[in-house]
Amino acid sequence: MRNKKNILFATIALIFISSLTYSQTKPAVESKNNQDTAKIIRPNILAIPTDSVFTDKGLVLKPYKKNAHASYYSDKFNGRRTANGSRFNNNKYTAAHKKLPFGTRVKVTNEANGKFVIVKITDRGPFVKTREIDLSKRAFMEITKNKGAGAMKVTIETIIE
Repeated sequence: MRNKKNILFATIALIFISSLTYSQTKPAVESKNNQDTAKIIRPNILAIPTDSVFTDKGLVLKPYKKNAHASYYSDKFNGRRTANGSRFNNNKYTAAHKKLPFGTRVKVTNEANGKFVIVKITDRGPFVKTREIDLSKRAFMEITKNKGAGAMKVTIETIIE
């Protein structure tokens, strides 16, 4: 009786494993539209671990932080020196971060609408515990959903060169 259960279990496991292997090696599926034939190819979608490095449109990106709070510099800082010695300009694509090295290029994506901007770290801050990054006003306004907002949730990815 016990041998029969073991054989049954092994058979079910073998069928399950072979079906998984088959589903991952399916050929392209053809579907007919109203007027012409189009091939629909469904690639295997693999989850990318958050500590990996991957490419996006030619950029080599490394995930840094999700659900980070971003804000933007006040106009009163325009023309002042930043922590790396350059002059701050609210019309450039720059940012302040507490830990990332100066000169690091970062892709900042607004989680609400998917818009992103690439900025260069030139300063330290923000000096508010709940915020992760301060963007220049131009960079912030380019990706924000509501032009009257002062903060938003973003995903931060470093660009590896």
